[in-house]
Amino acid sequence: MAGGPGSRPLPDDRRARSLIFTPGPANGAEVPCRIKQGTRLNTRSDPPDLVSTSPSHHALIVMGDQLHKPTLPMSVFPLSLLPVSFLLAAVAAAILVRVSRRLGHVDQSGSESHKRHGGTVPNTGGVAIVVAVFLPLCIAALLAHSVPHLTWQEIVPALATHIPGLRSQWPLALGLLASSLIIHVLGLVDDRRGLSPPFKLSVQCAAAALLVTCFDVRAMRFLGGDFMGPTGDLLSILITIAWFAAITNAINMLDNMDGLAGGVALIIAAIYLTATLLAGQWFVACLCAVLIGGLGGFLVHNFPTARLFMGDSGALLVGWLLAFISVRTTYVQMPLDGMAYGHWYATLMPLIVMAVPLYDLSSVVWLRRRDGRGIFSADNSHFSHRLVAQGLTRRGAVMVVWLCTLATGLGGSMLHTLERWQAIVIACQTFSVLGILVALERREKRSEPER
Repeated sequence: MAGGPGSRPLPDDRRARSLIFTPGPANGAEVPCRIKQGTRLNTRSDPPDLVSTSPSHHALIVMGDQLHKPTLPMSVFPLSLLPVSFLLAAVAAAILVRVSRRLGHVDQSGSESHKRHGGTVPNTGGVAIVVAVFLPLCIAALLAHSVPHLTWQEIVPALATHIPGLRSQWPLALGLLASSLIIHVLGLVDDRRGLSPPFKLSVQCAAAALLVTCFDVRAMRFLGGDFMGPTGDLLSILITIAWFAAITNAINMLDNMDGLAGGVALIIAAIYLTATLLAGQWFVACLCAVLIGGLGGFLVHNFPTARLFMGDSGALLVGWLLAFISVRTTYVQMPLDGMAYGHWYATLMPLIVMAVPLYDLSSVVWLRRRDGRGIFSADNSHFSHRLVAQGLTRRGAVMVVWLCTLATGLGGSMLHTLERWQAIVIACQTFSVLGILVALERREKRSEPER
């Protein structure tokens, strides 16, 4: 049987119940060590003299005449939440379409994009997203706490190793749930009665401050400590609160065409799911998975022509969750020895991945301020509307925004693996994509071709 570099042929020992090759203590030569049949090895928890963690050595476990098959990788379990969340959202959304119409909970925002539907489209899709995201997470959290660790080892060995870590995230999960419900209820009330923009912004900042102060959810933590001291910690807190408010409102502003905000958010969440799975950040990966499933199930009813809007209750929540995911994702490893693993510019990944929503937010704010209107006033100044004004269909404008988000997001997801000159290329690519959007917006419509 062929092996990797440094591997040895399997010995013809029919009596051996199991055998593992590990590096020798002196010169690194591989020596056989017998272990009991059925023993499961973990390179993070087993002693170094039993298992080699070096990439140049390959452990081979033999059960009689057959190679013992490894257990399912941990990445399977976050991914398994995705179809569950999808089905929950799709079913809940279908129910909400009927119930909301009977109760009269239809869109009344008055925006031009929604007037096209005649005011008969329910705007309670955010409720379906809440159910799809938090119901699977709550059930998973309860199982992680209620089922004994030994039972997990017998049923799902790959997951058992991470149960203590998942249990340690319980306070953070409660904080996320509490703050998300605050944002969701804020949107529900705004969909029904209409709240002033300053009040909504103040509630968002207060909810973000709750996460920062009580659950230590902070961006750019490296600013504190030995780098800038207390001033850096304060700056990190202010940046985090501003980031939550910016991303929450950026996604909310994108909710101006059928399928636009949901599709953009799904692409961003999928990119973060890939990044967190590769980094082994299972809690954040689970959150990404259920958010993707929830948005996918919602888009079944929201893709043009929509039968259901997410409303502010959904758009604000989705933006809030994306902000949380981006803050909790680790971009540069800081182990106990104090040596950073990774490049500092990897921390710019959120700006690259969310470049399109941030571009829409900044351009809309600038246009409204230029025209002397309130930055939260409803109008057709969003760049999706500007694309339609230049001749694209509404569905075509949505697809352009989706593809631009995917283009910038894929580049941003690779920042942590790139050298400095390669990161500069990704930055140039991002600005080029945004430049294409600007060119499309400002293209003059001509009745006849140029000569």
